Amino acid sequence: MITLHRLGHKLEIFRLNPDLIVTVEATPDTVITLATGAKIVVAETPERVAKAVREYRVEILSDALKLRHQQRRAENPRLGAVRIAAEAGHEGHHGSHDNVADFGRRELAAE
Repeated sequence: MITLHRLGHKLEIFRLNPDLIVTVEATPDTVITLATGAKIVVAETPERVAKAVREYRVEILSDALKLRHQQRRAENPRLGAVRIAAEAGHEGHHGSHDNVADFGRRELAAE
């Protein structure tokens, strides 16, 4: 959810699901049109609303990628060793990656 300020008699803070936003217009006040057809007048500029939506989506995707990485590590703890081996193999080697793959296979076979 993004936090906005409803424009009215007094500024009222509220949270909005950005997935419901269809349009954001400056008329000169900022008017947000939702998928439900409702219109909300807010104190923020259209640029600020767009920035809040971007930040929200970046946070959601970042959290999802972190969770996916944690789940993969939990399912196969050896992936960490292969990644470390691959990163170590890249130092000083700009041509063939066979040595990295072989090192990873040897590491997995030893376990």
